[in-house]
Amino acid sequence: MLTRLQRLAGTIAALALLSGPVQADELVVEITRGAEAALPIAVAEFGDDGNELPEDIGAIIRANLLRSGQFDPLPPEEFIDNPTRSDEVRYENWRALGVDNLVIGSGSRSDDGYRVRYELLDVYTGERLLGRSYNVGQDSLRTLAHVISDNIYEELLGRPGAFNTMMAYVAVDGEGDDREYHLVVADADGHDPQSILSSSRPLLSPAWSPDRERLAYVSFEGRRSEIYVQNVRSGERRAIASFEGLNSAPSWSPDGSRLAITLSRDGQTDVYILDVESGQTRRVTDHFGIDTEAVWGPDGEQLYFTSDRGGSPQIYRTDINGDSVERVTYQGNYNASPDISPSGDRLAMVHRTDQGFRIAVQYLDSDRFEVLSDGPQDESPSFAPNGAMVVYATQQNGTGVLGTASLFGSARNIMATEGRTLREPAWSPN
Repeated sequence: MLTRLQRLAGTIAALALLSGPVQADELVVEITRGAEAALPIAVAEFGDDGNELPEDIGAIIRANLLRSGQFDPLPPEEFIDNPTRSDEVRYENWRALGVDNLVIGSGSRSDDGYRVRYELLDVYTGERLLGRSYNVGQDSLRTLAHVISDNIYEELLGRPGAFNTMMAYVAVDGEGDDREYHLVVADADGHDPQSILSSSRPLLSPAWSPDRERLAYVSFEGRRSEIYVQNVRSGERRAIASFEGLNSAPSWSPDGSRLAITLSRDGQTDVYILDVESGQTRRVTDHFGIDTEAVWGPDGEQLYFTSDRGGSPQIYRTDINGDSVERVTYQGNYNASPDISPSGDRLAMVHRTDQGFRIAVQYLDSDRFEVLSDGPQDESPSFAPNGAMVVYATQQNGTGVLGTASLFGSARNIMATEGRTLREPAWSPN
């Protein structure tokens, strides 16, 4: 397997991506979730005024909650009835079905779009935990379903949801000389993918700015690696790192003013900090080994990066001045591609096992280490903004796909399909 560390270590990355086989089969987004100790909940079908809603809001909410791994939604075919208002709810029916909470709602046409209302009910007390009405346009119905899902998640679990967020990834169409690379942004559930850049040369390592307005990424459009920053909405972009040698692995600082990047301009591959506005760079690491893939700690004062300075790829931590470097991972002989959770207490990585390359999480405040995915070719982990899930790239039937793994379980489900190969996912901030 050509690892991300190897792909970013030099211009051999471009040759490997151009010459290796790429399947153009159906692209599958794979969802990994768990039902262990998941909360039993029912989401009723949202009633309407006789005209079918353009979006099935109840189904979107059920899929979101299921994908989180922390809810176990009751299948609609097991419903005894389908209330749309609290005064229609027969709580004994839902208690008999073993659910703790019930979501009901309705939607109807309004003068300028649709009026949608929902309620979250406690089945055992009859208490109304949440309830609200919205007026939205047709194009906003899916977004509203994600907002409602986030509201439910936060009310019942006490932390923000991450459903009304986005994914960025690289999609590849075609084969050989006809291969086309696309930088794509989509909803967090894979819907509404939009290509914001297309190129006949490889694109790598998209990274969201904290304000979700910009993406940094690596492009080989000039037949060498360069780092660009692009406005997601306008498409305006500029090259910000075009130094001789390798320019790779951008990662935004928490305040959005700087990027941690990997450069080889001084003869060895090290981590640098680049000021986005001025273009000035400052070297952080200085070692004959390969130091790459740096990500910022949430306080903006530390960097986690991959290095083979100890003989095999492991993850290290340093302050932003490079004054102190310490090894963080010791489980096994290969750990790379770090991503730090928003709270700073968990580190996701690519971990090599007897089953191949898998996604693992290390809890930094303890010795806990968990393998989340099945392998054998998993890479590029990226945390959800609430730290409860990880998206990663993997393979299914020879096709590049995306998977999401809940930190609360490991069952498997299919989320969506799209006719292309996906790589290099990045989950947006809230």
